[in-house]
Amino acid sequence: MDTGEQGLTMIDVPPGTVTLSDRRTRRRWAVDVAACRLAAHPVTREQYARVAGLPGPAAGTGRLPVESVSWWDAVRFCNALSEQDGLTPAYRPRADGESVDRDASADGYRLPTEAEWEHACRAGTSGPRYGPLDDIAWHRGNSGERVHEVGGRLPNAWGLHDMLGNVWEWCWDVYDAEVYGAYRVLRGGGWFDEHWSCRASVRRRSHPTFRVDDVGFRVARTVR
Repeated sequence: MDTGEQGLTMIDVPPGTVTLSDRRTRRRWAVDVAACRLAAHPVTREQYARVAGLPGPAAGTGRLPVESVSWWDAVRFCNALSEQDGLTPAYRPRADGESVDRDASADGYRLPTEAEWEHACRAGTSGPRYGPLDDIAWHRGNSGERVHEVGGRLPNAWGLHDMLGNVWEWCWDVYDAEVYGAYRVLRGGGWFDEHWSCRASVRRRSHPTFRVDDVGFRVARTVR
């Protein structure tokens, strides 16, 4: 476990292998996952505002997960956070302004791959969830149809909170370039979702400019 200068607690995630699946195509594929670090919870409104140089959130809302942020917003946040912590930014936006390259050698913050995300979510478990749903997640059945402060439900075995429920989380990966173009992967389910969407294997997709009130993100770092 490590806490950076901006107060993000990072959890050490061990290496392993995870089998991803896609319900639409009925495809399954195994991915080897290297050790990495993943934030203990989604980025909060307070953290996002501080790093992005925005006005602070309304009183009493600072520990809510930031939402209504696009994939591009998350990428820019990762680079800004890296620079503020004295790390090498992981992303290099291209001149066209519509795409970005990842520097695999960088030690800065980045979005998790979806394989890293699912491996970390499962934390060694093999079922649809790492615990009883109401104990670990805010979903439509218990959220009162609103977002909740991070860390309010039990973590998984590796100390990661809100991997399921509360807000969907952007991942680095393109969902299916041949069919959906630049659409990126979302994982985890949110406060407005029924129980079947809050499962470790569920994949969602959206355009990288998309913003909505149940989508946020958490950051990762490569282990050196």
